[in-house]
Amino acid sequence: MAGGRAAGSSAFAPLRPSYSVSGSAARAHRTNPDPLDDMPLKLYDTFTRSVKDFEPADPPLVRLYACGPTVYDHAHIGNFRSFLVYDLLHRYLKWSGYEVEFVMNLTDVDDKTINRASEAAQDVREYTVPFAEDVLADSRTLGILPARSYPLATGYVPQMVSWIERLEERGLAYPADDGSVYFSIGAFPAYGRLKGLDPESTRPGARVQDDEYEKENVRDFALWKAAKPEDEAVGASWDSPWGRGRPGWHLECSVMSITELGETLDIHMGGEDLVFPHHENEIAQSEGVTGKPFVRHWVHIKHLVVEGEKMSKSLGNTITVHQLLEEGLGPAAIRHQLLGAQYRRELNFTREGLAASAAAVQRLLDFEARLAETVGVEDELAATNGGAGGSDESEGSVGPLADLADEAIAAFRTALDDDLNSAEALAALFVFVNRVNGELDAASAVPERDLEAARKALSSMDEVMGLLSVAREDLKVDDDTEAWITSLINDREAARAGRDFARADAIRDELAERGIVLEDSAGGTRWKRVR
Repeated sequence: MAGGRAAGSSAFAPLRPSYSVSGSAARAHRTNPDPLDDMPLKLYDTFTRSVKDFEPADPPLVRLYACGPTVYDHAHIGNFRSFLVYDLLHRYLKWSGYEVEFVMNLTDVDDKTINRASEAAQDVREYTVPFAEDVLADSRTLGILPARSYPLATGYVPQMVSWIERLEERGLAYPADDGSVYFSIGAFPAYGRLKGLDPESTRPGARVQDDEYEKENVRDFALWKAAKPEDEAVGASWDSPWGRGRPGWHLECSVMSITELGETLDIHMGGEDLVFPHHENEIAQSEGVTGKPFVRHWVHIKHLVVEGEKMSKSLGNTITVHQLLEEGLGPAAIRHQLLGAQYRRELNFTREGLAASAAAVQRLLDFEARLAETVGVEDELAATNGGAGGSDESEGSVGPLADLADEAIAAFRTALDDDLNSAEALAALFVFVNRVNGELDAASAVPERDLEAARKALSSMDEVMGLLSVAREDLKVDDDTEAWITSLINDREAARAGRDFARADAIRDELAERGIVLEDSAGGTRWKRVR
């Protein structure tokens, strides 16, 4: 019986410069037959501190970059809130007809990875590969569309060395006596714009405070760090014009994003904690080399809390996706809860919320099954029987389900165009479910084309939300299990026919223990798997 992590071998080979996905991004189109072209996607831009129209430089192409995890440990649900917002935007842009070039980095060399690799007495690349693959495995399980590539920092060191040389040539970087190289914030007057700081008042962030290297100004940050014995011991050092060393964390994202996507990105995403100093430093480095605007639109995701408290190891409330899956929680329920609040609002992740999300996903599955099993009729017959959707003599007439489908798609699109409001998009989806169920309850017959409009609308919205597709993958059973279920159902039917109701109930209970629920009706017994 399927469940837990997505089955199958990894599509991403270890110890390569990047984890790549073959093929180019396919252009997708809306199901809505009347796109609302006068209502463009609006996103909050951290740089301008305003919600503004999203305008890529070269439509329909969108260059989308996101800061991925530092792979020194298992990613937690806070990380995955960000990853699912990345996925939501990726999916929505494709649904809207854009060609999306999406790249998310994996940081495999920095202070944290070096420290952990040193503790494990392993090469840093050897140590980080399992965590990188774990991120990708959990991402597949949660239905996250693969990026075009997942560049690893260790695969781009030659390009990073070249960048530092160019920054030196432009007077924006200087070497220290110990072989380290620093970015000179004073030589870049625009520094601080993303955070909205006066350059003279800026202070180093946590990453800069950890530097133990010489520099001219306390505000300057490391581009290249001279190798220490612990760096050499785990293979985290490379030759350079300044001696053996390793790249600074901030430089890594600048080089990977521009190497992969070009000098100006349409969207750069990340958690809210990365605004300063990480993304501020990315701007300085990138524009210092290219002389061009680095990013057209900055999108930052607010952190989540767990049961009302900040998630932290000291509180013991750090939760990984793998832990939740091992507890028997469905990936679609996890996905639903992590998308349950608009990305700029705080999300409170709770067990109670997970239970509600599981029920919501089951409601979607039941609705999808109902639409699939409902047999439609020709319009003329529906009209004769007085059913929902009876047509008049006009060839183009539609019934209430088609009207509800159009209204749902429009409301769904309006919600996501409004700064990617996933909460309102989910509301539009479930209003559609409730209203269509009401129509089906009241109708004696429904035109097939009316049903098909409802099915297409549901499928279209799920292309973006990804709940049904994840739930179906999680709940599907293999052929042997399906044969076993069918055999027990047949045994139960025979027991009922022989009035052996104790045996029939025992079979029902046995199936229920395996998550198989039976539903008896005049048309026979059907089964479904639930969590």
